[in-house]
Amino acid sequence: MPRNVLRATTAAALAAALLTTGACSDGGGSSRQRTGTGAAESAKPLSWGDCDAPTAAEGGGQAPSRDWQCATLDVPLDYAEPGGETIPIALIRAKARDKSKRLGSLVFNFGGPGGSGITTLPGAAKQYEALRARYDLVSFDPRGVGRSAPVRCEDDKQLDAYYAQDSSPATPEQEKAFVDGIRTYQQACKANSGKVLPYVGTENAARDLDRIRQALGDEKLNYFGISYGTELGGVYAHLFPKNVGRAVFDAVVDPTKDSEQGALGQAKGFQLALGNFAQDCVDRGDQCRLQGSTAKEIEDNVIKLQKALAAKPIPGIGNRKLTESQATNGIAQALYSKELWPLLEQGLDEAEGGQGQLLMTLSDLLNGRDQNGRYSNLGAANTAINCADSKERYTLEETKARLPEFRKASPVFGDFLGWAMMSCTDWPVAGAWQTPDVSAPGAAPILVIGNTGDPATPYEGARAMVERLGKGVGVELTYKGEGHGAYNSGDKCVQGAVNAYLLDGKVPGAGTVCTAA
Repeated sequence: MPRNVLRATTAAALAAALLTTGACSDGGGSSRQRTGTGAAESAKPLSWGDCDAPTAAEGGGQAPSRDWQCATLDVPLDYAEPGGETIPIALIRAKARDKSKRLGSLVFNFGGPGGSGITTLPGAAKQYEALRARYDLVSFDPRGVGRSAPVRCEDDKQLDAYYAQDSSPATPEQEKAFVDGIRTYQQACKANSGKVLPYVGTENAARDLDRIRQALGDEKLNYFGISYGTELGGVYAHLFPKNVGRAVFDAVVDPTKDSEQGALGQAKGFQLALGNFAQDCVDRGDQCRLQGSTAKEIEDNVIKLQKALAAKPIPGIGNRKLTESQATNGIAQALYSKELWPLLEQGLDEAEGGQGQLLMTLSDLLNGRDQNGRYSNLGAANTAINCADSKERYTLEETKARLPEFRKASPVFGDFLGWAMMSCTDWPVAGAWQTPDVSAPGAAPILVIGNTGDPATPYEGARAMVERLGKGVGVELTYKGEGHGAYNSGDKCVQGAVNAYLLDGKVPGAGTVCTAA
């Protein structure tokens, strides 16, 4: 499991990544930077052209069809010095199909932080086809990501070892190895990307969003933020409330929780999702290939598998062995979408039989590793953005003292998410905040969607976001379903409400509830 708190991308992005793999947070937030608007210089119009194939940092793959266009926007590295050094922000778009009824651009951020919009949007675009009727669909690689001044840390071989090492140490020797591994990783980040690390935080990314809005020629920013993209959208709304157009936040990051509280919430969320997966397996009777007559028995068998792998890894892909850390990572990955539950069932069954290829494939997907052993910069950017944002720096002693609460919240994921609090401990840049300010008085209504079964961004975060956005801004919609996000589930009720707002400006009633079929 990644060393930082899991904030992975949407199920749409994961599905797109599965197709390519062949498997069935001082950064940007100092008080000096907050005083400016970030719009002292208007962005120049964009020059759109054919798209190149995604870079290795973006995850690789083939170039999108000619239906897609790409451009680059130069923005200040440091918004406190808007006339100084610039960095490129890579963008991609598909034009609206009905030009006569075009509403402008709809800008997507699919989460992470660290996910590449350049690769994700074309792969997920079919899910947003109704919105493309009247919007140009636009996404981007945020600063530090993909081809937008990407953060670089360790090389591919080093990352193989980093993600395989024990992420839930149980002895002093294992603890030392864990801490040394994090420190070595962070030193590599500083050595390879020290210049950009102070500037990759969410506040700077929000200022980039307003430059993107200007460059697109839009008076207002129409925005679809998913997972971490909701935090980015909330910070944007706080900085530029008058520039908010029609916006949707789906799979909402709770803006009231610090990094420890967020990690603890995820531990509970993933445990809930695992329990729902196990109960579904039990309900299918003989069709379920896992042993156990109750959900708890299936969960207990997962814990037994973890312990067995901690003692002795099993064959994975190629010469790599599936470790406990990678298995837990793969299980978490599959819980992001109910569509991946069959793969989780198969992967657990095979691992109990001594074969770890499928769970390793799922783990590789979450870590951004392709079939050729190349890593995207998803993990590096994720750590850098989280550590640029979050002030917390936990010592070994503080982390160990908090582990019992994490284990109580989740016997399966608690240790991993608890130990992950140390990801920023020796980070070379100070963090900007304890929690982000998303208050946005005067902004247009923002549709905020919470999914009751979401493992990565628990349902309670949606209500907290609505309250923090302020009266008359946040409008809450509840989806009673499974997986990370609601719109990408295909639920007609959710999609109908979102489409009605984005396309026709019809704000759903506060407290609307949609239930999965």
